[in-house]
Amino acid sequence: MSLTRRQIIEGGIASSALAVTMSSPLLAAAIDPAHARPILPAPTVPARPRVIVDPALDPRIVQRARAAFDRHRARIARPELVGIADFTRPSSESRFFLLDTNTGRVTRHLCAHGRGSDPAHTGFLQRFSNLPGSEASSDGAYLIGDYYHGKYGRSMRVSGLDHSNSNAEARAIVVHTAWYAEPQVVAQTGRLGRSEGCFALPNASLQEVLARLGPGHFLYADRLA
Repeated sequence: MSLTRRQIIEGGIASSALAVTMSSPLLAAAIDPAHARPILPAPTVPARPRVIVDPALDPRIVQRARAAFDRHRARIARPELVGIADFTRPSSESRFFLLDTNTGRVTRHLCAHGRGSDPAHTGFLQRFSNLPGSEASSDGAYLIGDYYHGKYGRSMRVSGLDHSNSNAEARAIVVHTAWYAEPQVVAQTGRLGRSEGCFALPNASLQEVLARLGPGHFLYADRLA
């Protein structure tokens, strides 16, 4: 049976493709199991900041915050500034940080934790909780929501992005100012007062946070074991 010119050309292309396939070790393995090689998982690259971050922030907290940021990146409309609450530190120290992700510079602020996180009022956060009624702080990633006027004046809502803080909105966890979060309370008692799980800041600090860390920004809270 005679072949047309088109059949001859197509047959030649098919033969060439098969030859290339068999000559490729990776593709050949799919055809001949004897050539198969185990597929190794890609190495895990730890999250690292793109810039040198002010050493006032513990690099371990920065790494965790960066990993959480990358995990929720699609939800974050304003990535140029993030908030990080390092509850490893006592309430007598500045532990709420605003981090400029373009420069690595930070500003530091006092921040109270929830009474349920420190029942004995030691000044150190002892535990996190996401349970309604716990009056505890919750760890994890948050998205800053809208401004509103409440019991403590102008404040900001937050929504929890992780399982560990998924009840933040239901628990009315917000960022606000409070008398018990002012520096003079530390001067008098050696520690701040406690919130009901909210991020309570000194009034002067809140004004900067309201101005810079608005809706669409990222906030991360954690404690090193």
